[in-house]
Amino acid sequence: MKTRLPVLYGMLFGLLLGLFGTQIGPVLAERDEASAHLPLEELRTFAEVLGRIKKDYVEEVDDEDLLEGAIRGMLSSLDPHSAYLNRDEYRELQVGTSGEFGGLGIEVGMENGFIKVIAPIDDTPAARAGIQAGDLIVRIDDKPVKGMSLNDAINQMRGKPGSRISLTIIREGSDPLTLEIERAVIQVASVRSRSLEPGFGYVRISHFQARTPDDLRRAIGDLEQENDGRLKGLILDLRNNPGGMLNSAVKVADAFLDEGLVVYTEGRDQASRLDFSANPDELLGGAPLVVLVNAGSASASEIVAGALQDHRRAIIMGTQTFGKGSVQTVVPIDESRGLKLTTARYFTPDGRSIQAHGIVPDITVAQGELILARPAENAVKEADLIRGLDDADPAETESDGPVDRPLALEDYQLSEALNVLKGVVLFQSDRAG
Repeated sequence: MKTRLPVLYGMLFGLLLGLFGTQIGPVLAERDEASAHLPLEELRTFAEVLGRIKKDYVEEVDDEDLLEGAIRGMLSSLDPHSAYLNRDEYRELQVGTSGEFGGLGIEVGMENGFIKVIAPIDDTPAARAGIQAGDLIVRIDDKPVKGMSLNDAINQMRGKPGSRISLTIIREGSDPLTLEIERAVIQVASVRSRSLEPGFGYVRISHFQARTPDDLRRAIGDLEQENDGRLKGLILDLRNNPGGMLNSAVKVADAFLDEGLVVYTEGRDQASRLDFSANPDELLGGAPLVVLVNAGSASASEIVAGALQDHRRAIIMGTQTFGKGSVQTVVPIDESRGLKLTTARYFTPDGRSIQAHGIVPDITVAQGELILARPAENAVKEADLIRGLDDADPAETESDGPVDRPLALEDYQLSEALNVLKGVVLFQSDRAG
């Protein structure tokens, strides 16, 4: 055994050099101090296992596949968000931040060996099929996901636009569901807006991309033009927003703040402490703001909600957020591969950790369905009375036009947020008067 170890160490070093190319030299040079504390006994075990597989496994295994599998296993043992990115995965990560990619349109993570839906993205095949935040995907095309890595599951869900895929999901309170979904090229419009009532605007951010802050500013400018140059109040909808780029989240929070800390990060390394602060020129001129969140609001969404909550700039409404408050740094290995490594945690301006806690709303409002009460069938009306007077001009009260549905019938949480927003505006007007 002892005579074989140097050979195995040489083989291991050679394979690592072949896998990472010229990257090994600089990495080793930067880690001289850490190398003095290498777990030699564990490395001996690793080398022994590697040698045994090379010698005795039933089929010949490619060296690069063996070591890539070892690296994947090493990273997957850390947390659900650290991962090795091969050529395809590294390219997909770069494409995803641009706002256009292929697939179903869901943000997912791992939970107890199953794929958990963090949030469906608006106007995508997944959202149209009825997939919801919190769903557990247990089968993909009748193949169990138990035992799959997150990357393997994502790769199976991606495919040629127009091709179909079957997902079996478990949803709390219902029997397992099987959904047939057609893949598509996902083009995410990250910002949408509309006026709810005169003076009251609504902005929905579905994902934080590089262009999101600029799109937000344009959307608010358009809303102001629609409302005589000024908004009385605004609702910012971050429900089912799975996150995205940190810098975009900071700029979105900055758009509603004049000064102060937005978010900071802390990790083991002192260099991981980064502070992100707001600049002057708040967009709304101090107009009241309500932010809607739910369990599908994660990461960058939680940064925005937490910052606005700590600065008392907005009322946070909805349900508790997802609680993804860790920072992933993409470390390139070479031009086509990399590591996604969790290096720090996010903290709100008041020092609250987002990780595993999420953001608790100021006002908790669960999503519900409003059912209008029907009038009693036997209720007596004026028209039913004997010798009751007829309408002098029935034509004046009849209408063939469309009847607006109450907002609460479409979106109960949004309707409640609008009621709160109008209440704040009224309160401020009374104080000013």
